[in-house]
Amino acid sequence: MAARPVIVAGGRHAGTLLAALHRAAFPPAECWDEAAMAAVLAMPGVLVGLGSLGTPGEEPVPGGFVIGRVAADEAEILTLAVTGEARRRGLGRALLDWMADQVAAHGAERLILEVSAGNDAARALYRGAGFTEIGRRRAYYPDGSDALVLERAWVGQEPAAP
Repeated sequence: MAARPVIVAGGRHAGTLLAALHRAAFPPAECWDEAAMAAVLAMPGVLVGLGSLGTPGEEPVPGGFVIGRVAADEAEILTLAVTGEARRRGLGRALLDWMADQVAAHGAERLILEVSAGNDAARALYRGAGFTEIGRRRAYYPDGSDALVLERAWVGQEPAAP
């Protein structure tokens, strides 16, 4: 039986695990260490979803997470990380959908994020989840790539998957 994604709410105490998963998912220049993770987790309005892949009867293996925050009627994904061995198994989409549900429950009417223009896999994930480009930040990332600013809005309705 194929492993399926399971998402649970993470807490502010999970910084060490989240930093390890971030290191496994991103190039060294883009990784958040434990101190950076602790600072993000301490911000007001932060929500954390911890994603695992597991089959019935087996212990789920953490493979990714999403951190977002809500401010008034807007929410932002601060980071979404899926480790190499967990990619292309539905975990990224499950994390996105979990966060959309969480922020909508907290009153957000739109969800924004930034993604490297050169990250084709992530861009395809976000496009498939209903995100559209609303802006660009030139040479934003350490490698010089642009950041695309994406949005998924659901004003007056639940953030149902497209």
